[in-house]
Amino acid sequence: MKREIAINASALEVRVALLEDNELAEFFLERNRQVGLAGNIYKGKVTRVLPGMQAAFVDIGLEKAGFLHVSDFHDGVSALNTVAEVLGEEDVETEPISDNEFGDPETSTADEAADNVDGNGDGSEPRPSRGRRRGGRGRGRSQAPQRSRLSIEQQLRRGQDIIVQIAKEPMGTKGARLTSSISLPGRHLVFTPTSNHIGVSRRIASAEERARLRQDVGELRPAQGGFIVRTACEGVSRREIQRDVAFLTKLWSSILRKNESMPPASILYSDLDVALRVVRDMFSSEVDRLWCDDPTTYSRVVQFVQNYMPRLRARVSLHDGPQPLFDRFNVEPQIERALDRKVWLKSGGYLIFDQAEALTAIDVNTGRFVGKRSQDDTIFKTNLEAVEEVVKHLRLRNIGGIIIVDFIDMAREADRKKVSDALATALKRDKARTSALKISELGLVQMTRKRTRESLEKLLTENCPRCEGRRVVKSVATLAAEVLRGIQREAVSKSAGDTLIVKLNPEVARYLYDHGAKDLETLEQRLSTRIVLRSNDGIEPGAFELARAPAAA
Repeated sequence: MKREIAINASALEVRVALLEDNELAEFFLERNRQVGLAGNIYKGKVTRVLPGMQAAFVDIGLEKAGFLHVSDFHDGVSALNTVAEVLGEEDVETEPISDNEFGDPETSTADEAADNVDGNGDGSEPRPSRGRRRGGRGRGRSQAPQRSRLSIEQQLRRGQDIIVQIAKEPMGTKGARLTSSISLPGRHLVFTPTSNHIGVSRRIASAEERARLRQDVGELRPAQGGFIVRTACEGVSRREIQRDVAFLTKLWSSILRKNESMPPASILYSDLDVALRVVRDMFSSEVDRLWCDDPTTYSRVVQFVQNYMPRLRARVSLHDGPQPLFDRFNVEPQIERALDRKVWLKSGGYLIFDQAEALTAIDVNTGRFVGKRSQDDTIFKTNLEAVEEVVKHLRLRNIGGIIIVDFIDMAREADRKKVSDALATALKRDKARTSALKISELGLVQMTRKRTRESLEKLLTENCPRCEGRRVVKSVATLAAEVLRGIQREAVSKSAGDTLIVKLNPEVARYLYDHGAKDLETLEQRLSTRIVLRSNDGIEPGAFELARAPAAA
């Protein structure tokens, strides 16, 4: 598979596209006034402790207080798994250095609580839990032994200072999701100073290589702190590992010194901007070429690559041609299609994506595809084709939370199993952690997908001011009837005999003249008032303005 990264930088924003075989696979955007916050470390102050939610609000200096669930006070393997999910190293093989007991991450409970609380921290009551049930088979996740955990009120008190890291960006009305398990990512390693475990990515296929890396890191690590060995560390020399260990431990020491001198609600560490973050996390020997169209950003990328991955320096290129970089790779039309509600399949079938606040429904339809043999074969082929497209769009649109995929009903159990297996295989290519149940007899698949940043739709769009995000508007007939009732309501305060001048949207006025003339005449007789309609392009459909003109003497 041919992989390329394109970085388009301007004064307004930086856009990054990951292309696989010339198709857009992932898209990142960071505007200069909306810099990404995930990974930043803060000195926070606890503003509220919620025993009923087993969570706390923490002031970190942002507009909304951050949300910290009790399960995010963890150590050992739990900490490593949480960090791995954020960095796309979801298959992590862990081994304790000390006798610390493994903790249970309780991610569903924490996600449930965070989904149900607005990030205000202002004393208002949180919304009650919706009692959502989650389950399924997670990929690459072994369940850690459970242990008793101290309650949130036993660990935190109001006014307490605490070092926290943003695990999930603020989204909508919710504040940032926080964790006390700090992680500092480097090129080859991730330092977890609050853990004493070493984790090795299972994406490194060789058991011998994993054992070598584990041994090297174990010998080079400091007395306190754990590490995740990232996939990019495969084949890296002991000297390079030692350099990463030294850099990350020194960085943590500087954060601790800063924490001693800074007041609460202060930032202690900012993660890299999106261009360098993508280079650090995604640029590897599997990427054939990295393109950048801005000389300044290109120089920064080259310097970063030279320092941390010199073997890949020759793969970094400056795009200085007259054709825009994203036009060269046909990225813009692919971004537009990724925002469409309807996605066509090559066979003629199609998918429908409907996103709610915490749930996304995906409906599979045969559309124009009629098949050649039997109806069962047509349905099976459509569902099988839909699997690849669904997973592709989950990744590209960065859809997270609960996802329901409504495949076309399949009568044959063997077909359902093949589609279910194909979905499981396709999901393995997605770095985000997913958990999916088997396909039901009705063709439904229930799954969850981890998300740490806004979806593509939230990133690039805003609610339509006319429909307010409902995707539909009232029909002209409905609006015309509402205007008539509104005229009658408002006209009560007008003097009988006056002329009522009604200014309204041209489309609604035209409908009333064509289909509502009799209703207007009846209303004039009832009110003893003459009604005159006047079109005004500046008035929204459904709205109207009344003016009174005294009756002629």
